[in-house]
Amino acid sequence: MQISDLIPWGRDKGKTPANDDQNSDNPLASLQRDINSVFEDFWQRVESGWNGRMNPVGMFGPSTDVSETDESVEVAVELPGMTEDDIDISLSGDAMTIRGEKKIEHEETRKGVYMSERSYGAFYRTIPLPPGVDTDKAEAKFKRGVLTVTLPKSAEAQARVKRIPVQAA
Repeated sequence: MQISDLIPWGRDKGKTPANDDQNSDNPLASLQRDINSVFEDFWQRVESGWNGRMNPVGMFGPSTDVSETDESVEVAVELPGMTEDDIDISLSGDAMTIRGEKKIEHEETRKGVYMSERSYGAFYRTIPLPPGVDTDKAEAKFKRGVLTVTLPKSAEAQARVKRIPVQAA
């Protein structure tokens, strides 16, 4: 085995020992092929942009931050290139679902150069909510490509928060 066999990209799949015809009936060779296939598939997805922007099945996966304070839960979702009309937010029980579809088309013609780009992607994100969130007072704002949903906690939930002072030993 060479060090290049350990690197999942740029490797010639036909040169691995597990792919030899003489090892086709060997259960360990079959296991090695399956494990190699899983890792190769993973690295192909990472290299093709599976970093939170496009997931493996072509759905847009926006970056999402969820934070909680004593008073509320705040969800911030990065949705560049979208408008508020492209976004749907629904609350049911103890979860919030944010759905949307991104459609971007750009055409440009200048001095004999023609360029046309299209980008499409649908997404949905379901975020579990803690008990005590007052869904009737939820607010959503969309500014500069960032959706911010604020879900205030009920008075009962805020009253249940107990602070414990930390003392030096």
